[in-house]
Amino acid sequence: MIQKFHFSDRRILTFPAVHPCEAISPVTLIGSLISLSQSICNFHSKFFATQGRNVRETIRQIGILLILFEEIRDRGLVLSESVVLSFFELHLTFQKIQFLFEDCTREGARLWILMKSQLVAHQFRVLIQVVATALDVLPLNSIEVCGEVKELVELVAKQARRAKFEIDPEDEWALKQVHCLLDYFEKGIETDSSFVKPVLDYLEIKRWSACNREIRFLEEEIGYQLECEERDVPFLHSLVGLMSYCRVVIFETMDHRDHDYSDVRCSPEIISCLNPEDFRCPISLELMTDPVTISTGQTYDRSSIQKWLKAGNTTCPKTGERLTSTEMVPNTSLRKLIQQFCADHGLSLSKSGKRSRDITGTIIPGSPVVAEAMKFVCWHLASRLVFGSNELKNKAAYEIRLLAKSNIFNRSCLIEAGTILPLLNLLSSLDTSMQENAIAALLKLSKHTSGRRLIIENDGLRPILRVLSEGLSLEARQIAAATLFYLASAKGCRKYIAEMPEAFPALIELIKTGTACGKKNALVAIFGILLHPGNHHRLLESGIVPLLVELVSTSNRDELKTDSLAVLAALTESFDGTREMLQTSPVPVITRNLQSLPSKAGKEYCVSILLSLCRNGGQEVVEVLAKDPSLMSSLYSLLTDGTSEASSKARGLIKVLHKFHETSSSRLKNSAVQCERPLNVW
Repeated sequence: MIQKFHFSDRRILTFPAVHPCEAISPVTLIGSLISLSQSICNFHSKFFATQGRNVRETIRQIGILLILFEEIRDRGLVLSESVVLSFFELHLTFQKIQFLFEDCTREGARLWILMKSQLVAHQFRVLIQVVATALDVLPLNSIEVCGEVKELVELVAKQARRAKFEIDPEDEWALKQVHCLLDYFEKGIETDSSFVKPVLDYLEIKRWSACNREIRFLEEEIGYQLECEERDVPFLHSLVGLMSYCRVVIFETMDHRDHDYSDVRCSPEIISCLNPEDFRCPISLELMTDPVTISTGQTYDRSSIQKWLKAGNTTCPKTGERLTSTEMVPNTSLRKLIQQFCADHGLSLSKSGKRSRDITGTIIPGSPVVAEAMKFVCWHLASRLVFGSNELKNKAAYEIRLLAKSNIFNRSCLIEAGTILPLLNLLSSLDTSMQENAIAALLKLSKHTSGRRLIIENDGLRPILRVLSEGLSLEARQIAAATLFYLASAKGCRKYIAEMPEAFPALIELIKTGTACGKKNALVAIFGILLHPGNHHRLLESGIVPLLVELVSTSNRDELKTDSLAVLAALTESFDGTREMLQTSPVPVITRNLQSLPSKAGKEYCVSILLSLCRNGGQEVVEVLAKDPSLMSSLYSLLTDGTSEASSKARGLIKVLHKFHETSSSRLKNSAVQCERPLNVW
């Protein structure tokens, strides 16, 4: 009868729709009231950081009512309709009281419950007043229980009507202390730990892990409130800033490693964090939504270059060269990178230009408090990376992993504080944990333009490549591969990476031996390096093509197949890449995946590869494809269900196959005609 809810099923300090089942018997109702009452009374053994007095009074009153319900059950009393109606109301209220108790004892929500003390006390007051109202209309005399029980129930009703349920004086003190701390931070004043710690002790936040749980809860609440456009978001950000400061400065020892903060992203598509300037159309200077390449090799947004040509212009807008053709070739690889860049940064490609509430919203601090608190935090971390013990250095690197995970402002502050160089120095550590934390922290910071620049300027590529090839753990090597991809987003860096002899062999080894995420990181790093055309031949010399074809053929993960196909599609655009590809007898593998892969991107890469093989591999490839009876149906389905680029390439491949069939038919007809002519024996 009682509806079951888990913490994750509802927001804190909100009640779902609660009600007893319809048409239930009085016996069932009494049994459910007893169960609810016992559950509420059992909270007396749990820790309430705040609201202690209100909780004790509520438990005391419900404990007395529990005696009434148990006597009714034990004596098998028949209840009148008016009694049942009153008990229905109590049942509803008891459910809400239980939810309120769960909120007040929730791990990670202690600070927020303290800051909401007025609201929580008000909810206690309202709920107990509802209990009082239900008891006032309860015809107690019609219930045949002993006089002592009736007296106790009447006493509860009287006390419930008079109960004030106000904030405890101790809670009020802690509340004022927190507001005082926030005021100090907003003014740029760093307080002494002796001023902060008593508040944490009062809330029983005495360990690093407890502080971290508070931060995670507050961040979740920020996400909820952003969706609902509520007003507490800046204040919540301020509390996150305060608790982040406490986690870094107050708790110098970590008692728990939170593995939910994953560093290796396994998205279903190629990831990217390239410079947005690479994605702007030279004509409109806006982000390209449909990039196309013209005969001079320059790329523009389709709508912009079409307007240029319709205006009668016959030259390239960027180079001034005369156009030999007005053909526009879709730049699929660049379009995919732009789409993923927008997804990673919460940007929308729609004309409205509205930004989704993603990481982009963290470019600026959520409040003045968090801005100042983060400066103090970053200064402490940078200092510990240089002067701290090995334990403090390791903790500082791990803190940077957490702070820079999904917050652009935090990344900026950490970079400005000078954390890049000491983190690079930690990569040579012989401590596995320290090396993992350092490379993971650098991965986060490399997503920021300034972070990439400083890593490169401080010759950081060499130690990162050393971790990639010789890292103390597989996790460190996999994270190094992801870091390498972000560094490859800097144009000047792509050629430099490819020239380092250990780069491609280390990435290929990771494709062979890494986990699924490790393989993905190696693939996206290679994809990023290939954005420099001169790197193609170096990769081909490493013998990667057979490995990728095998991965496409044998992997049971569609995302790995798609990323492998993306690299193969880039390589087969050249004659050398096509030649290497044809040595692996790839056509059956590619056509099979064209039919079976669920993702549109995967199908598009398959068609791109087949089209390149036809163009660069000659008539023999076309002849093999023409013999596959199922290929045409897959290509025709892409004309309607695929992306615009996929349908364009499918259309191109269909034309190639039709031309082949027409030529073959023509040759057969000519042969038949020649056979019908009388032989000239003379």
